[in-house]
Amino acid sequence: MDEEEIEKAVIAYLKKKGFKQTELAFQEEQQHTKNSSSNSSANSRTDPDTAKHILSFTESENVPAQYQEGYSKLRSWTYSSLDLYKHELLRVLYPVFIHCFMDLVAKGHIQEARNFFNSFREDHEMMHLRDLQKLEGVLSPSHLEEMEFAHSLRQSKVNIKICQYSYELLLQYLHKTQSITMLGIINEHINFQVSPGQPSSISDDAEVVTLVGSGQDTVNLINQKEIHWGLLEDSLEERLEKAGVLLSDSEKAEGETKEGDLEESKKRSVEGGKQGSSLKKLKKDKVVGATGKSVRTEVNTASVAPRVKPELTLPVMPTEVEHSILEDLRNRVQLSSVALPSVSFYTFINTHNGLNCSSISHDGSLVAGGFSDSSLKVWDMAKLGQQTDSSILQGENDLAPSENMLGVNGGKRSYTLFQGHSGPIHSVTFSPFGDFLLSSSSDSTIRLWSTKLNANLVCYKGHNYPVWDVQFSPVGHYFASASHDRTARIWSMDRIQPLRIMAGHLSDVDCVQWHANCNYIATGSSDKTVRLWDVQSGECVRIFIGHRSMILSLATSPDGRYMASGDEDGTIMMWDLSSGRCVTPLVGHTSCVWTLAFSCEGSLLASGSADCTVKLWDVTTSMKVPKTEENKTGNTNRLRSLKTLPTKSTPVYTLQFSRRNLLFAAGVLSKSV
Repeated sequence: MDEEEIEKAVIAYLKKKGFKQTELAFQEEQQHTKNSSSNSSANSRTDPDTAKHILSFTESENVPAQYQEGYSKLRSWTYSSLDLYKHELLRVLYPVFIHCFMDLVAKGHIQEARNFFNSFREDHEMMHLRDLQKLEGVLSPSHLEEMEFAHSLRQSKVNIKICQYSYELLLQYLHKTQSITMLGIINEHINFQVSPGQPSSISDDAEVVTLVGSGQDTVNLINQKEIHWGLLEDSLEERLEKAGVLLSDSEKAEGETKEGDLEESKKRSVEGGKQGSSLKKLKKDKVVGATGKSVRTEVNTASVAPRVKPELTLPVMPTEVEHSILEDLRNRVQLSSVALPSVSFYTFINTHNGLNCSSISHDGSLVAGGFSDSSLKVWDMAKLGQQTDSSILQGENDLAPSENMLGVNGGKRSYTLFQGHSGPIHSVTFSPFGDFLLSSSSDSTIRLWSTKLNANLVCYKGHNYPVWDVQFSPVGHYFASASHDRTARIWSMDRIQPLRIMAGHLSDVDCVQWHANCNYIATGSSDKTVRLWDVQSGECVRIFIGHRSMILSLATSPDGRYMASGDEDGTIMMWDLSSGRCVTPLVGHTSCVWTLAFSCEGSLLASGSADCTVKLWDVTTSMKVPKTEENKTGNTNRLRSLKTLPTKSTPVYTLQFSRRNLLFAAGVLSKSV
């Protein structure tokens, strides 16, 4: 080993790092050594192993091509592997790719990093396009710290499920080729969950590659916490069941027909007397006829759910409201795979791309829309149906009319306008009894409105950034909010400060949903996780990992055992709250799932998407597949889509089951779809 080569390598390293004094001292030392000890040079030779290490270290410091070459060889080896192991080994490529890119940027090799990124990005565009679009903006080492997404990637590990054979093949390759750079990245940024035996069959298992902010051990520890998913003691449903006042099938049929006629008359007046009432009636009769079989099973399912005590002080329900709810429960239609719900769809037109969100009251009588011009508009369906002015019916009777509607032929506008926010409104929600309305906005506030007084009652300030979602609890009085500041907060109507702050997500909290018993709230985030929080302690009690894009919608089943979450890619995942595991992915939508709703007895799940469809899923069948069958068929066959209801060109913004199991939906007519 030439001594001069080693000296040059050391001096080059010191220069690169800017250690000027050390460099001068080293050069002086070398000069002194040459002059004074030429006769004993044999003793001052550097150890060959040390010399080799210094040179290899210098090479790796100076040659970004090592990343390009190392990844390229790993990629070629993976693609040429046996088909049996290939699908598992391919999972390793994406995390190695992004960390190679970020390491090159961190070391200041910007141009090389761009070349590397552009050379291999096509491999990952199908699965990770949105992530790649974010990373494309990383152009300097400071960006890695400033960009939230890149920073969280570098701080956390990726979990990859892999079988023992694949794992050993990978290690053998890395050691054999001495790919120190690749081995370092894999060791630092990937956490392998090795299963014994042969690879699992290729399936749409969303949990095979997951990003976790905290370590997997922390997640497992959180998911072991005990949660009580049952229903509240002494609920109205329980009282009704105990009293034994469930009506006979014929009475149920009569009640449902009345509701059908009411909705039908509303629809007829709104549509200006469109024909089709006979078809509607036929459909109603068919649904009612099929309900008889499922009445008793619903009672049994409800009674199976355990009962829990409320952790919040529940508000007192007015007697007239209680009577109204009991009446609805008596007349509820039992839905099942053979008795699908009737759907009433409200379409907003002429919104000029201004509508951000909508909400429908429990009985469908009120529809609210939140707009980007900071206005909130509420339509009363009964009043809308009574309007007979021909000019209004011929084109101005829009669920979202423009402001000039104030003076159409001297007539009144068809909505109530609420003004108060100073930024776009992102979420609106009615209270369970329809007397209050909440709205959240980019102005970082939440406002409470009275639908009786048509006035703003309170402005809640606490979040520091836009509030993306707000939801009333099932009992009213309490509500939860989700914000860009990465927190969710719980409020009560009578206090202007939040009661609890839930912090833990790595990115925006995009949606929030209450559990059926009001003791928990669920939050969905841009960090691709869903979390369940204890309302009393404010602690995170579950982390659900498996989505591959941001979560946009949540729904909890009426018995409180399951939760559904919908993401930006169109995937819906059904979770078991007890175990924290995904029961089944529901695949079918081709775009963002904006809204989810369980039917009142929990047998059906409705999903609304930007792909302009409402889909109905059979929850009962999806949950009852035996383990043996599940192992044979894989995840993709465990779901059952009952029906797809397409709209002409209307992305679905919101879904809501009435207490009588009529499904309400709303969306805005879009010409660009």
